[in-house]
Amino acid sequence: MKYYDKHFIKQLNKGERLVQKQLFEELYASMFRVCQRYVLPHDEAEDCVMKGFLKVFQQIGKFEYRDEKSLFWWIRKIMLNEALMVARKKHNFYIMAEEKMQEIAVDADIWLKLDAEDLNTMIMQLPTGYRTVFCLFVVEGYEHKEIAELLGITESTSKSQLQKAKIKLRLIVEQMNSGYGNVGR
Repeated sequence: MKYYDKHFIKQLNKGERLVQKQLFEELYASMFRVCQRYVLPHDEAEDCVMKGFLKVFQQIGKFEYRDEKSLFWWIRKIMLNEALMVARKKHNFYIMAEEKMQEIAVDADIWLKLDAEDLNTMIMQLPTGYRTVFCLFVVEGYEHKEIAELLGITESTSKSQLQKAKIKLRLIVEQMNSGYGNVGR
């Protein structure tokens, strides 16, 4: 996470191009990861980031400085909203392929062997609805009521999608472990 002081914000408010470029270059990779969790394929996630930064630069006057972390979180929220807007247009979160899934016991040691890259790869394999709800709940920290409002679904659908995402992740981990030997690096 990058920290930005009041002086930096004032320069952004003045529309100074070098400061805008610096902000873009410093935050592009992390904001791309935010968008890619919700928007696939790669080029659509890139478009999402570009639209998000355009909104950031257009709306910087509305930003309220609280501390050195607040600009980062404000931009991240813009990116998340942009990604969810694209995801809602492309996907009906009520229509999910009903897969017959049952709880699968996975050895706790397997989870300890996973690094962030492995976990991200597995999350990206989830169907759109599962992945979206999982990321909003686990990564972003939203409650089911908030997720329901963001996606235009019911709380029970959000809870169901989260449960199915967890089961699917366990299946993926189990398949990785049994099919490829050791998981992790």
